[in-house]
Amino acid sequence: MIDFRYHLVSIVAVFLALAVGIVLGTTMLQDPLLNALKDETSALREESDRLRSEKDVTERYGTGVDQLADATAEDALRDRLSGVGVAVVEAPGVHEDLRSGVVERIEQAGGEVAGRVVLTDAYLDPDQSAFVGELTDQLAAGADLPEGAAHTRAGSLLAHAVLVPEVTGTEDPDGKDTTAFDAEAALAAFAEGGLVTVHGEPAQAARIAVVLAPSEPFAADTATAASSTAPGGTDAPTGNDIMLAVAGGLHEAAEAAVLVGGTTSVGPGGLVGRARAEQVPYSTVDSAGRASGDVAAALVVAAAAQGRTGAYGTAEGTDGFLPDPLPAPRAEEEAEPTDEADPAQDRKAAPRPRPDRDHPTG
Repeated sequence: MIDFRYHLVSIVAVFLALAVGIVLGTTMLQDPLLNALKDETSALREESDRLRSEKDVTERYGTGVDQLADATAEDALRDRLSGVGVAVVEAPGVHEDLRSGVVERIEQAGGEVAGRVVLTDAYLDPDQSAFVGELTDQLAAGADLPEGAAHTRAGSLLAHAVLVPEVTGTEDPDGKDTTAFDAEAALAAFAEGGLVTVHGEPAQAARIAVVLAPSEPFAADTATAASSTAPGGTDAPTGNDIMLAVAGGLHEAAEAAVLVGGTTSVGPGGLVGRARAEQVPYSTVDSAGRASGDVAAALVVAAAAQGRTGAYGTAEGTDGFLPDPLPAPRAEEEAEPTDEADPAQDRKAAPRPRPDRDHPTG
């Protein structure tokens, strides 16, 4: 008969066998496991060091490229935009370095930036759409605005305000256009309404438009990019929707338009990335904010003035960092007016060549 002592011995034997198995197992596996972990850690450390070294080299190389671009910019840009008026229209949140760098290189190329128009957060606020539309309609006399949403019409109005006008309407006995659009009054009204801030004297002073993208994507567009909602799929316009309406209005009215941003402008919710996704018919740049990128942006503006469009920068799918071939230097298109000529009338009556709208775009 099996008694209690037999059960006790059996139980002790089972636990003893488990203990011996655990000891033997850990002893046999300990060294190979530790060695494998050590090898993996060492490999990861080496990979991290290699990537850090490559990053440092890339940063030093980029700094060198910027220094080279800065040293050679005068020769590279000379006369590319000689005598060309350029309007600069900014989104809210443009970094000072990007703004000043792009404007400096445009002027170094011979371009004339008489002033800038900076859109405010209120202009991009969808809750202000009704106010934007009402103010636009009040100021639209003589502007021949397109049909469409409030910000589409407002973008066209801003284009009429900063670009040299074409001759339209009829003249009164004093020789003034009786249906002329009052650009200065329009900019002043938008500024008084808190929709824009005006720097310099940009009213009807340009033939080419440059739109500057914000340094960081608008919050609503970042949220849209992170969700499954398609861009522009809601009734309320986002910041990107409104900025693209402005750029579109400028493109329709100007000899050329270029959308310029930094590397963040092609990230999730970025304005340049959105423009390229929609295959806009004007040039885009994603490399501004550094010397090399600013020089490239000025060359893209010069190429656009010659009717060439494309997507330029460092993002995947661009046509290149620079236009190829580079735009040729240009001479002054208009001679100095004589004493008998009316300079203002000559400027208004000058023919406006239009770029080839069928050229591949970016």
